[in-house]
Amino acid sequence: MNDENRPVKYTLYRETEVSRPQRFLIDYQQELNPAQYEAAITHKGPLLVLAGAGSGKTRTLVYRVARMVEEGIDPNAILLMTFTRRAAEEMLQRAGALLGGRCDQVTGGTFHSFANTVLRRYAALLGFSNSFTILDRSDSEDVINLIRARLGLDKKERRFPRKQTIVEIVSLAANRVCSIAEVLDDQFPHLFNELEELIRIDDYYRIYKQERSLLDYDDLLTKLRELLQGHSEVAERLSSVFRYIMVDEYQDTNRLQAEIIRSLARTHDNVMAVGDDAQSIYSFRGATVRNILEFPTLFHDTKIIKLEENYRSTQPILNLSNEIILQAKESYTKNLFTRREQGVRPVLVEAESEHYQSRFVAQKILELREQEVPLTEMAVLFRSSFHSFDLELELSRRGIPFVKRGGFKFIETTHVKDTLAHLRIIANPQDAVSWHRVILLLEGVGAKSAEKILAYVLEGPNQAQRLAEYPTRGVMGGELKKLAELLQEVTVPGLKPAEQVDRVVRYYLPILKRTHRDDLPKRQKDLEHFTVITERYRSLDRLLSDMALEPPNNSVGDVLATEREEEGLLTLSTIHSAKGLEWHSVFIIWAVDGRFPSLYNKDEDELEEERRLMYVAATRAKENLFITYPINIFDRATGMVLSKPSRFLDGIPRRILEPVMLMEEDDEREEAWRSSRRRSW
Repeated sequence: MNDENRPVKYTLYRETEVSRPQRFLIDYQQELNPAQYEAAITHKGPLLVLAGAGSGKTRTLVYRVARMVEEGIDPNAILLMTFTRRAAEEMLQRAGALLGGRCDQVTGGTFHSFANTVLRRYAALLGFSNSFTILDRSDSEDVINLIRARLGLDKKERRFPRKQTIVEIVSLAANRVCSIAEVLDDQFPHLFNELEELIRIDDYYRIYKQERSLLDYDDLLTKLRELLQGHSEVAERLSSVFRYIMVDEYQDTNRLQAEIIRSLARTHDNVMAVGDDAQSIYSFRGATVRNILEFPTLFHDTKIIKLEENYRSTQPILNLSNEIILQAKESYTKNLFTRREQGVRPVLVEAESEHYQSRFVAQKILELREQEVPLTEMAVLFRSSFHSFDLELELSRRGIPFVKRGGFKFIETTHVKDTLAHLRIIANPQDAVSWHRVILLLEGVGAKSAEKILAYVLEGPNQAQRLAEYPTRGVMGGELKKLAELLQEVTVPGLKPAEQVDRVVRYYLPILKRTHRDDLPKRQKDLEHFTVITERYRSLDRLLSDMALEPPNNSVGDVLATEREEEGLLTLSTIHSAKGLEWHSVFIIWAVDGRFPSLYNKDEDELEEERRLMYVAATRAKENLFITYPINIFDRATGMVLSKPSRFLDGIPRRILEPVMLMEEDDEREEAWRSSRRRSW
């Protein structure tokens, strides 16, 4: 057959290979910039999204979730890991709003809440009960204190480390996946003589928790890692369920969390890590910048996408921020830019003294307020909490209301912890830590009596009955009887958590009046607020888990204080507490070498983190950025010293950072007069 008579060939493709145009409810290219869009549509394989400050990373994550669901990926196969429950809820709510609730089955939450859920199911494989109690930081300190006493370490001639320090050492070792010795060598070299005793405490602490089905925050992660690495069938099951994993704020993860993610992705490499190495500032919590820097090593063939378009700040502020981070020893190269090219140049203000610095900040705040910038849109940031003391006095003198970020969290206050201790023994009658706290609240009961009562109560199955039968009379006997009656009252079947809380609070109020007479009204308001919070819960176990994993941050006293000012309050904050926030105008005070960076941070890694801290502070500003430093500083050892600006600002050209010198009004008038005289000559 010649070529003319040969039939024309037409290839039939398999149905799965036919390219069909896919219609989406959302125009993703229209809603996202090119880099965000690329991140949203890349689903297979490892992906590292380097999200510069203010570059819309949350928007990118939200649209990526929506895109995956629109492409037909099962929402149950998507896992979103964040550092706060609120962040996860907000992202999933926004994604759900885009698709009308089709994202409801996506799993989102913190590492700790995810670990809690998994361990409740598989605890038996690790040798403990699935009804374990979660210890918060203060509970852990109480246990450590008890162990220290039992080992006789509270009676040593030389002063042994405090319970808070011991818990910090043990926690850092867990989060960094290293030994107690390594933690001491790195951060507590002055305590190295106590190494043997600290190891004994750590071993005893581990056994104590295991025997009583107690887990602290760090255990949630270490036990999850142990489960995933020691039980391959569980790891494969979870990995096959969660086939698409996203991790927000990856620069803030510790070694434990990185290993957990690697294990969860053992049957696939569909992991998207979102973060910014330039904003890694939490090494004191165990986080390591190495995780994000080494992500491409952990996950081979990683695709890297950079989000560099900023939607927060003006270009002059971004120019300074880029300059600050440009000198970093090791980083991913990024160059933040914005379409808001015009703006006020950041200024570096030289003040004669700390008081001059405070006067400048207060005066500028009043000027900005006159220009209709509300106080809520202004913030003063500092490296360490004590840096703001003089400024606080000046603000008070001028009648400028402010709130300072710091102090005890709501959940860490004594009265709330006391209430929670009662609830915990209702949920877990074997919770010796909470029992100890509750018994010590009783009038007439000391440390030795508490130990005896505790041992007697935990010997039998019915704790309330044994409490009432404890052989004693007088005040102590009456107190024990009241507590026993409360426990019988709140364990009646069918009671809702809010009803249980209400009864516990009513029982506790006389104790509160006896122990906290001076500030009773504020503490009562806190407990009223706590009762309101519990209304939405249907399970006491869930309430207690949430209180431990994601506690409320503000006391009612703080909330009420903000209501006194219609326009709100100025924010004073450490830079660590300001990350993730933004304001119209930002002041960075005490930008002095020796204070920022601290004189004590001589290690290169510590200095690099300090540089990142300065970068984080600068990128909080939207319109105005003022950096101030006093040139005369009083040092207790040497007297008055002449200071210089932070080394992180060295060599930055005037076209980027404008130098300003403060002058008294009289001096300024004299200078103007001299200038006019020179012109007339």
